[in-house]
Amino acid sequence: MQVLVTGGAGFIGSHYVRSLVGGAYPAFADAEVVVFDLLTYAGTLTNLAECEGSPRMRFVQGDIRDPAAVAAVMAGTDVVVHFAAESHVDRSIAGAADFVSTNVVGTQVLLQAALDAGVSRFVHVSTDEVYGSIEHGSWPETHPLEPNSPYSASKASSDLLARSYFRTHGLPVCVTRCSNNYGPHQFPEKVIPLFVSNLLDGRKVPLYGDGLNVRDWLHVADHCRGIQLVAEKGRDGEIYNIGGGTELTNRDLTYRLLAAVGADESMIQPVADRKAHDRRYSVDWSKIAGELGYSPQVPFEQGLAETVRWYTENRAWWEPLKSP
Repeated sequence: MQVLVTGGAGFIGSHYVRSLVGGAYPAFADAEVVVFDLLTYAGTLTNLAECEGSPRMRFVQGDIRDPAAVAAVMAGTDVVVHFAAESHVDRSIAGAADFVSTNVVGTQVLLQAALDAGVSRFVHVSTDEVYGSIEHGSWPETHPLEPNSPYSASKASSDLLARSYFRTHGLPVCVTRCSNNYGPHQFPEKVIPLFVSNLLDGRKVPLYGDGLNVRDWLHVADHCRGIQLVAEKGRDGEIYNIGGGTELTNRDLTYRLLAAVGADESMIQPVADRKAHDRRYSVDWSKIAGELGYSPQVPFEQGLAETVRWYTENRAWWEPLKSP
């Protein structure tokens, strides 16, 4: 079996690759893993250092928007797990072109190449942000897509393309939509590594607006376990929400991070709210729990403590990434 992992040098993709190569997913124990990544600012081979030299992993640098490169790397592939994406909301607000190009056009190029190559499973990794914002309750997979940022709009577009390739061509696609991920190796533009690294450097942390926006937190290990369940047993053409089960306001999260590094609230710097800042995300993940047996395994308190410890002990990893 050959598994093609796009974006496999990024935060979530590299965790999936390390887990797969390390034997965490027995059903894919003999799989050859091909990592395809452009190595933009958020992807780095240091994330795959522990897999270096493994006969089961092969790295190919390339762009998912390049049909020839994608066709070449797709040859012989049985399963595609598609992580590659531009993913930072603030960057999409500042300039949306790269998000449309990578997330929409790149996904279409991959889908077409997978169809041409006759792959047996294509897992398209998406986000809960495609649903918009929800005041009460949780979104089921059938909820209409109402994205509010250029980033989430580009991901919603790619979700619909994935669906269309299943409906039109019969390509065996599954879509996953996750809540906010956290864990080691996350690029320090995202809130947890940004705040932790700032505090370790004695710098204040920028808290948007009133800090009462609510997010559900999902450890990257749990997210990847959910993705693997979908890769192994998901039903063709279906969407699966993957949640963590810990909802916090951004202010509550900030106070937990302050406590974790021994700082106080004087280190909070209130900043103007993000444009069109979604108030609350919450996914209903009963479908993947009932069909595939998913449940999050990493308690948030434990996962957060381990994540803070990782950034504390791995300054050499994140310092160069925060340099201008």
